[in-house]
Amino acid sequence: MIECNSIDEVRNNINNIDEQIVKLIAQRGEFVKQAAKFKKDSDAVKAPKRVEEVINKVKDLAKSTGANEEVVENVYRSMIDSFINAEMKEFEKLK
Repeated sequence: MIECNSIDEVRNNINNIDEQIVKLIAQRGEFVKQAAKFKKDSDAVKAPKRVEEVINKVKDLAKSTGANEEVVENVYRSMIDSFINAEMKEFEKLK
C-alpha cells in the first residue's frame, strides 16, 4: 500500500486506479457482447444463477483481498445489471 502525503497524491492514485478499472470494464463489456451470440433466449441473457455465482465469487475475492465485501457486492450487482441491459440490446440485434 502506498502511503500518501497529501490529498493530491491520494487523488492521483485514485485517478490512476479509475483509469485501470474503466479499461477493465471495457474489456469485460466486449466479452459480454460476445456472450449474446451464444444465448438462446432472454432468460439465458438474464441468467440469475450465473449472476449469483459471480456475486459469490467476487465476495470471496473481497474477503481474501481485504476489500469491503458490501461495496464489492453492490458495485458488481449494479455493473451486472447494466451489462445485462447492454447484452439484451445486443441479443435483440442478433435475432
